[in-house]
Amino acid sequence: MKLITLKKGREDSLTRRHPWIFSGAIANVDGELQSGQTVAIRTSDGRICGHGAYSPHSQIALRIWTFSAQEEVSADWMRERLERVIHHRIKQQEKNANDCGRIVYAEADGLPGLIVDRYGDFLVCQFLSAGAEYWKGTFVSILEKAIPCSGIYERSDAKSRGKEGLPVRSGVLAGESPPDLIQVRTGEDHFLVDIRQGHKTGFYLDQRDNRLRVRPYMKAAQVLDCFTYSGGFAISALKGGAERVTCMDSSEAALDLTRRNISLNDIDLSRAELVRNDVFTALRGYRDSGRNFDVVVLDPPKFASSRRDVDRACRGYKDINMLACRLLAPGGILVTFSCSQHISLELFQKAVAFGALDAKRDVQILEWLHQASDHPMALNFPEGNYLKGLICKVW
Repeated sequence: MKLITLKKGREDSLTRRHPWIFSGAIANVDGELQSGQTVAIRTSDGRICGHGAYSPHSQIALRIWTFSAQEEVSADWMRERLERVIHHRIKQQEKNANDCGRIVYAEADGLPGLIVDRYGDFLVCQFLSAGAEYWKGTFVSILEKAIPCSGIYERSDAKSRGKEGLPVRSGVLAGESPPDLIQVRTGEDHFLVDIRQGHKTGFYLDQRDNRLRVRPYMKAAQVLDCFTYSGGFAISALKGGAERVTCMDSSEAALDLTRRNISLNDIDLSRAELVRNDVFTALRGYRDSGRNFDVVVLDPPKFASSRRDVDRACRGYKDINMLACRLLAPGGILVTFSCSQHISLELFQKAVAFGALDAKRDVQILEWLHQASDHPMALNFPEGNYLKGLICKVW
């Protein structure tokens, strides 16, 4: 097996069992290596301290498969690890009465760069690292045998692929081609999901638990659901007894999907107002016209894709939460999220606090929210804890 030698003292991250090694920590690469190839990792004093996938194009030059010098990374090793994760997640989904959810969560499950989501009878995969791409055929073969499904579809169209020197790809990997929309359920709620063109792999699986957490705050409320996408929070609000929900998104296709999902859940469409607009623009318009709501939900897309974006993202979070606070009646509820990995919970809370200050409103945090339990955070990989949210009372 090929070797990569680290610079002196740069094995500290491996000692902490962190699964990334950056290119600046590498002293020597043993010969020519294929992108994604598994290599042994050697410290400056000659000790083998693990095995990982090599990415010659990425700042994250190594993603660790195992921290053991003795374990041999092979197809059988991949099968054993992947089957262990699958067994746990399928049991979890069956217990929670879901036929959709995350099956594999990359580094948090010890399989860096591999995402597998389940939507009814179809699996959707993302291969986001050179190592995951290298083992793609093996992973697909294991999934076909381990999970009965009609088909496996690839959505490797995330921008992060470019950082690995990989082209974007999507299409059928195995079995049938998926229909335009797949009907799934999460608990008692039903949704139509577009796994071909939809956000992420088709649906915001990570918000499943949070949609239920906010439901008790919705009774008899006038609700504004911003960035509604396919209506997840809107449907939860309506089922929680909201009097009326304004669903806002800049995409007509998203609003059409929201409309269909509301009907799918046997909810009277007259209780929903669907508004196509830029959220920032619309919130300023509501503020200027004096319109108020009892609950505002903010679930925006990622504002910070890298550390360079953090300052700009914080200004965005401050501004949008300021506008939301101004729209809330006294005692109203603000449900606000950030899905930006580079924005910590502490930093996000500060941005919301500055927004409240600019709005001249007093705000209390009632609950902290996180991603769903099938998106766990490994203690050795805090970067996996990207979704954070607050339920606040605004006076």
